[in-house]
Amino acid sequence: MDRVSSYLDSIYNIVWGPWFLLFIIIVALRLSYLLHGIQFRYLRKVFSILFGKKNHNSGEGDISPFQSLMTSLAATIGVSNIVGVTFAVTIGGYGSLLWIWVIAFIGMAVKYSEALLAVKYRHYDKERDEMAGGPMYYIERALGWKWLASFFAFAGILSTLGGGNMIQANSIAGALHSVTGISPIITGVVLAAVTAFVIMGGIKSIGKTSSFLVPFMGALYIFSGFAIVVMNYHLVPDVMGRVFLSAFTGKATFGGIAGYGIMVAMQAGITRGVVSSEVGMGSSSIAAAAARTECPSDQALISMTGSFFATIIVSTITVMVLGISGVLESGSSLGGAALVTTAFAKYIPGGGIIVTAALIFFAYSTIVGWAYYGEKFCYYLFGNASTTIYRIIFIAVLIPGATLNLHVVWRISDIVNGLITLPNLIALAFLSKVVVAETKRIFNDQ
Repeated sequence: MDRVSSYLDSIYNIVWGPWFLLFIIIVALRLSYLLHGIQFRYLRKVFSILFGKKNHNSGEGDISPFQSLMTSLAATIGVSNIVGVTFAVTIGGYGSLLWIWVIAFIGMAVKYSEALLAVKYRHYDKERDEMAGGPMYYIERALGWKWLASFFAFAGILSTLGGGNMIQANSIAGALHSVTGISPIITGVVLAAVTAFVIMGGIKSIGKTSSFLVPFMGALYIFSGFAIVVMNYHLVPDVMGRVFLSAFTGKATFGGIAGYGIMVAMQAGITRGVVSSEVGMGSSSIAAAAARTECPSDQALISMTGSFFATIIVSTITVMVLGISGVLESGSSLGGAALVTTAFAKYIPGGGIIVTAALIFFAYSTIVGWAYYGEKFCYYLFGNASTTIYRIIFIAVLIPGATLNLHVVWRISDIVNGLITLPNLIALAFLSKVVVAETKRIFNDQ
């Protein structure tokens, strides 16, 4: 297992090397500049679109804008915001959180651009009786690069099986085992059965499930974590100080598992920031393309807020609770979800159960959200008949995913997530003028 971990670490360091981190930052900053900081100027408008009186049944699409956001958040808010962020901090130090913030804020312009292009270049698929859109479609239809679109879709299938499947199953199994002692293999089998029931219903079933699960699980976790922060408000300045100290000095903030350099903090933070908010991955734009909307910019604005909710709020609460509790500095051999459950249990009676329940909801909604994405990738490459085969494979992979080593599962996920991000960022770099022109046209008309 050590040889496998070492091999995967080597591939990870190549995929997520300095060149790739710099490319992500450059594309995100360029789009933020060209769009004049749209993620800050129009954030308030999102809530009027989501909860206002505007009729969302008049546009083309399969689900409402709210259900689209919830489906996107279902695939975004999840294990990465709890276990993934914890994994980043144990490797890169508390400074990883700062880089998670950076990529989330500048990445909102990236998510806006992805969603706008997805809606603009989507089309109605008569065979499946639903909207078809996402990076593979705007890469092919806007750039004419079928080869790059196909590479994106293939990498997307791998990403759904890694980050959208195995990570979630592994985290649910780990959390349940640490709290209840249930065997991971049993968890994997039960999870596969329950998942099969939901994903066989398609996007409308997934949208309804997500619109219920995401607000509930988000409120449960955020409220509990915020309560711990408020109860220990006097420790917040110290934790924030460690975040900035570690980010800019690379100084270790706790014993043997601490970060050992600025580059490590950046690498861990940006990797987790990309995955926890899906910045640059393009996956959330698939859900955006399914939304009922007459205006691409409306859905694009909604889609970009996923980074804010998932990363700025949920991930920050996770790190703050870890810092306040001191579980990382204690030298504990625990990892992943077990560290977070220990931290919550220290301050809230039944805190471990709360985190475990939230983690199950987070992970399960992520599973069903990514199952939908995977079907879209499969359909694009191999046609409608392949989606049933994909569903079977996706469900089956949940069982071994629940039992594999945590480090191995995360490294596999990181590698395939890098592979899906690269072609999408290349496309966004070439289509930035289209994004800017469409944005100007829409907002000038309003």
